[in-house]
Amino acid sequence: MTKQSKTPAVSMDEIVSLCKRRGFIYQGSEIYGGVAGLYDFGPYGVELLNNIKKAFWRSEVQLRENYVGLDSAMFKDPRVWVASGHVGGFSDPLAECKECHTRIRVDKELGKIGVHADEKMEMQEIIDLFTANAKKIKCPTCKKSTFTEPKKFNLLVKSNLGDFTEQGSEPVYLPGEACQGIYLNYKNVLDTTRLKIPFGIAQIGKAFRNEISPRNFLFRTREFEQADTQYFVPPNQNEKPYQEIKKSRFDWYVEYGINPENLRWNQHTHLVFYAKDAWDIEYNFPSYGFDEIEGVHDRSDYDLSQHMKHSGADLTYTDPKTNEKYIPWIIETSAGLGRMFLAFLSDAYTVETLENGDTRTVLKLHKNLAPIKYAIFPLLKNKPELVKKARDLFRDLSKYHACEFDDNGNIGKRYRRQDEIGTPTCICIDFQTLEDNTVTLRDRDTTQQTRVKIQDLLK
Repeated sequence: MTKQSKTPAVSMDEIVSLCKRRGFIYQGSEIYGGVAGLYDFGPYGVELLNNIKKAFWRSEVQLRENYVGLDSAMFKDPRVWVASGHVGGFSDPLAECKECHTRIRVDKELGKIGVHADEKMEMQEIIDLFTANAKKIKCPTCKKSTFTEPKKFNLLVKSNLGDFTEQGSEPVYLPGEACQGIYLNYKNVLDTTRLKIPFGIAQIGKAFRNEISPRNFLFRTREFEQADTQYFVPPNQNEKPYQEIKKSRFDWYVEYGINPENLRWNQHTHLVFYAKDAWDIEYNFPSYGFDEIEGVHDRSDYDLSQHMKHSGADLTYTDPKTNEKYIPWIIETSAGLGRMFLAFLSDAYTVETLENGDTRTVLKLHKNLAPIKYAIFPLLKNKPELVKKARDLFRDLSKYHACEFDDNGNIGKRYRRQDEIGTPTCICIDFQTLEDNTVTLRDRDTTQQTRVKIQDLLK
């Protein structure tokens, strides 16, 4: 048994250290010195990330009668990003140090000195705030306070694609958000399925941001994945589903182990160009405090109207009962999977004091999210009969679950290693196993051990 004492003052540095030490997250291009804002998911990180995706997909597609999934191409006709408003309106406020030319993101630097600013504010309002407080802001590199006037910095990442650049026409872009492919295919989905409005489309896809100053580990990166849903409803029939969707998404985090005390709602005071209303689910991150992990937005008919105008395609919907034609309104949920990953990891990070006074670090992840479900140990690695029995069990269990065979170090060290990985159950093969075909199961959260027959375990 243990006396649990989760450390309330756990820092993000401890989370980052665990991620590197246990193979969850690596710095992108680390052997070349690393690239800011880019990270690679390691062996346990990719398993946790995939499990989060599965949990999202199960909730938003598998268990819903009127939702389907989509996986759209990353590259799109450049006119898509003009129609969506990203070419003209997708930007952050930037200023440059006149001494060393370091670029800063103005709204975030103002926030550091206690001045509320928001990238969704009008540009002149941000300029006025920055001008009034410029002497209080220090360049992060040279510590001087001489900056250029703030200006808009577009976040779309330009690329090239075959004949678009060869003809010298407008540039193509990597997706600034994953959801545009849903709007482009909404009519295709209607035409090829039996769905009728209201219905939803979910997608998990890559997005790219030309971030001025990527920061806070996985929280703000230049490349990330988004998990989105777009729910299409008749005009002015948005309020009831909007509230239902908000509740459903909040409850999903709690269902998968997030302490509700670490979650809260925050309504946008300055709306982005596409939103009629917008709320964020915020998580209380170690060291960072509350910040967004998922947005729920009422987008009205902005998106389909824009694409209809710019493409010339008819994106109206005809009600099969009334023959009324209209452009559907859209309720969106959009979550960055890196932020989601970091929230689940942070909330699961627990330090406990054992009865003998020692401490252990354990990731108390929801069992469906845990990277490894079973770790299988031979008690001694120099006993071939124990090793064979453990490998046989690993082979059988691996058909159904993500498992790990571990014979490195003494049994106590192996338990501690699996605790930090978040493995819910460890299975020890010992000499009694050879006599009666039973094994010892050790529970991650309680450290209690029970004896079961292998055939019962396999059932």
